[in-house]
Amino acid sequence: MPDVAIAGFAKAPNVRETDGTTNGVEMLVPIFAEVFAQTGLSKKDIGFWCSGSSDYLAGRAFSFIAAVDAIGAFPPIHESHVEMDAAWALYEAWLKIKMGEVETALVYGFGKSSAGQLRRVLALQLDPYVVTPLWPDSISIAGIQARLGLEAGLWSEKDLAEVAARGTTKDVAELLDTPYYADPLRRHDIAPITDGAAVVVLSTVERARDIVERPAVIAGIEHRVDSPVLGARDLTRSPSTEAAAKALDLDGADLAELHAPFTHQELILRTALNLDDGVKINPSGGALAANPMFSAGLARIGEAAIRIHSGESRKAVAHATSGPALQQNLVTVLEAR
Repeated sequence: MPDVAIAGFAKAPNVRETDGTTNGVEMLVPIFAEVFAQTGLSKKDIGFWCSGSSDYLAGRAFSFIAAVDAIGAFPPIHESHVEMDAAWALYEAWLKIKMGEVETALVYGFGKSSAGQLRRVLALQLDPYVVTPLWPDSISIAGIQARLGLEAGLWSEKDLAEVAARGTTKDVAELLDTPYYADPLRRHDIAPITDGAAVVVLSTVERARDIVERPAVIAGIEHRVDSPVLGARDLTRSPSTEAAAKALDLDGADLAELHAPFTHQELILRTALNLDDGVKINPSGGALAANPMFSAGLARIGEAAIRIHSGESRKAVAHATSGPALQQNLVTVLEAR
């Protein structure tokens, strides 16, 4: 099977609200043009297209079909879609190339969270019989998770503030002096509502060497899922991340892009992946800087890849999550070879 590499990455500006439609076309057209200019490829060079988005978030059926307008009507394309973060679309595209069906693939994800009430929309992913009718929002669930860790002595509010301080001009003491938003979480502990999109170009390593000087080779990719029943798992751990990590070789990683929408979740992921203090965490700012639904996980992979391209990293770990309280997790290892 051929090795697969990331040859290009682009993302739309991450903003609190866009004026565009919920099908993402206005965000996608510019970044498609950017990644084609970056790689020297064109639409006819792409063997497979795969996207990640959500009709629930868009508030319309088959919104991903409308997003195909951003690609254009000609030439005809081979296309697929996942109803989740586009990191899982990347997994599907990776398989297409590994199986020898295509040589190149373009993966994209988009989300316009500002169009509705995100905290309410995310409640729809919970158990439809006994949990969703209570409408527990995503921040409240994360608050329960954070409180469990505090009570167990696994982390402190100071630990959470230290994670947030990396992306702000305020020091830890100033952050701890701010009021609670959803006890024990403060606003700096919570990812902002974001409209955004991202695109990644994959290819065989041989083709990638013609596109970029230092391809980011996908040395391994695994994803696992935990129970959707919140009371059936230990929320202070991420067993699915731990299981994915055990199937990969993370030794020697010098950088990690973690999809942690809450500060305490970064601590959980660092433990699950066994990342030591020598690993640079989220140099891009991570989800706490911008968390566009259904593209933030893909962006973690893209952000890790461009640091391989630039020589900043030789081996990077990229993580994406989906579902409540780190329910489903995907881990990718990228290497410069």
